[in-house]
Amino acid sequence: MHYKSEVEGVVRIPPQSFNDELQEAIEKQLKGDYEGRIFGDLGKVIAILEIAHIGEGVIIPGDGAAYYRVKFTILNYIPEINELVNGEIKDIAKFGAFVDFGPFEGMVHVSQTMDDYVSFSKTGALTGKQTKRTLKTGDKVRARIVAISMKDPRTPKIGLTMRQSYLGKAEWMEAESKKETKAAKKAAKEE
Repeated sequence: MHYKSEVEGVVRIPPQSFNDELQEAIEKQLKGDYEGRIFGDLGKVIAILEIAHIGEGVIIPGDGAAYYRVKFTILNYIPEINELVNGEIKDIAKFGAFVDFGPFEGMVHVSQTMDDYVSFSKTGALTGKQTKRTLKTGDKVRARIVAISMKDPRTPKIGLTMRQSYLGKAEWMEAESKKETKAAKKAAKEE
């Protein structure tokens, strides 16, 4: 889920940035320190939106840099259990598919790809035995987050499923919707 969060921290401005305007130097440093990085409590920081307050600067002897206490607003993404995500299959392995859904990448275990016996083909696709449904690199999919591990913020692990209604490959969802519409029309005629 995307959030707009207020954050307070200390920014180190190196001596070579002393000639820059303070607001610019702090914004540049915040972007380098935060944007694109993953933090356990903030998830992934997408962007620095605004600097709300800059405190007094302090120079620490022996370092030469100036340190400023700063309050700022960020746009961040924190994955949540049961959240629906739309993404693209980036890679297929014998054990499942890797889905890139923007800020993070998740993994759909082969048992969670579809309600069918699934096999890994020589062409690098996952194929359902009875349904003949296939998943390959580049397919657009919708999945639900079922597991999150942020033990190591540099490499978070996100488990996904596509075995529920209206999840999976876009074509599967369209077919399911048409099938339900057809059944509803048939039931309406019988009344």
